[in-house]
Amino acid sequence: MRLAVVSAALLICALPAAADEAFITEQSGDAVSVLDLATRKIVARMPVEGKPAGIGMAQDGRFAYVTSPEGKFVSVIDAAAREVVRRIDMPDAPLGIAVDPKGAFLYVAGFYQPRLYKIDLAKGAIVATLTIGASPSGVALTADGATIVTADRDDNQISIIDAASFTRRAAVGVGKHPFGVTISADGKRVYTANVESDDVSVVDLESGRNVGTVATGKRPYALALAQGRGFVTDQYGGTVTVFDLVTLQPSRRIDVGEYPEGIETSADGKIVYVANWFSNEVFAIDARTLKVAAKMPVGDGPRSFGTFLRVTQ
Repeated sequence: MRLAVVSAALLICALPAAADEAFITEQSGDAVSVLDLATRKIVARMPVEGKPAGIGMAQDGRFAYVTSPEGKFVSVIDAAAREVVRRIDMPDAPLGIAVDPKGAFLYVAGFYQPRLYKIDLAKGAIVATLTIGASPSGVALTADGATIVTADRDDNQISIIDAASFTRRAAVGVGKHPFGVTISADGKRVYTANVESDDVSVVDLESGRNVGTVATGKRPYALALAQGRGFVTDQYGGTVTVFDLVTLQPSRRIDVGEYPEGIETSADGKIVYVANWFSNEVFAIDARTLKVAAKMPVGDGPRSFGTFLRVTQ
């Protein structure tokens, strides 16, 4: 049974001003809300049809890009104006999405066909299509934008793609049903949250070789990296699994809300934010102490699968 929306934010300990806003895709509510992370309150809500789920934030924070799997389109949101300024139609149900660091392109996973679509943002149109593994879900880019990685869920693999030529360099087997995919800041390792094998696969990006596996809680969905640790949302466990990035050993499970999904680290690496789909709240975890710093109520069905944090200063 779905839990009721929390009536007020519960402050547990002091929360550093690590990020200013979180853009939350509310799938059940057909909306995107803006959560002020200083006041811990919703300051804007924009209607977005088609059950919004995935999100990518431009590096400069000017725009947020939201996928609507049931509407088959991507919405472009002016982050400061708080309004949808464009809708880009898709030939398939879009889910995972990532933004080129230079702001020129979007990369969107079409879940059913299955393909990765390259969208030219100046044109507002698809300019290239690449066939990849079955049911692509998460999409991630290296910091320089040179390499794209997709989690190909039903083929139990990731695709490693050269962004310049938009060709696949390799397909690497991982755990069962990878969904979220995250690349380390130095571009050396890829981490996948494998929903049905209850683990994380660690792949060396240059060699395309599996270098380790991390046991997690029940049905891991997505992950973030901070303070030398990995943080994994365990959907069925209602927890975040924490593991060491060097030893790949899990160290703790942190209780969060019901059905945690989207997760991202603040720009300064101090706070990890978790969107809890069924309990309609966002948790903030101190990445150093591993304590829950705050619980913040949001709208119905928050998912925020992707990058959803915006720094305004």
